[in-house]
Amino acid sequence: MSIGEFCNREVVIAKKDMGIVELAQLMRNHHVGDVIVVEKQGDLVVPVGIITDRDIVVELVAGQVDIDSVTSGDVMSLELITAMEKDGIWDTLQRMRSKGIRRLPVVNEDGGLEGILTVDDLIELLAEELALLAGIAGRGQELEGERRK
Repeated sequence: MSIGEFCNREVVIAKKDMGIVELAQLMRNHHVGDVIVVEKQGDLVVPVGIITDRDIVVELVAGQVDIDSVTSGDVMSLELITAMEKDGIWDTLQRMRSKGIRRLPVVNEDGGLEGILTVDDLIELLAEELALLAGIAGRGQELEGERRK
């Protein structure tokens, strides 16, 4: 199964010049903990950074930074790690683990933004898969019991 098959295609985006209050309101209105910062490159919308609610709290609020003096481009991550739509789950999990990241923009072959993958998405997927496995064992026991009757 590829990442493109189950990543979230509804991504909240912002431009580099967006103010922090507006960015926080965007997160609140969409009930998300992150926003992907993008640039338009021809017909493509390309991810160039990510900002999380934690970035705002830890870096700006706790640092007592005047939030009116900074923009999304000032706060976004400088090294953006992405996944390709065709990447497999296992390899993507390994990359997220090795880099210590919980959110990963998903891009197409041209580098255009296609979606986002989060740890929560992966936990949900793996929980469904584990439930299916548990169901196999339970069903096997039921069938054994029926055969003995």
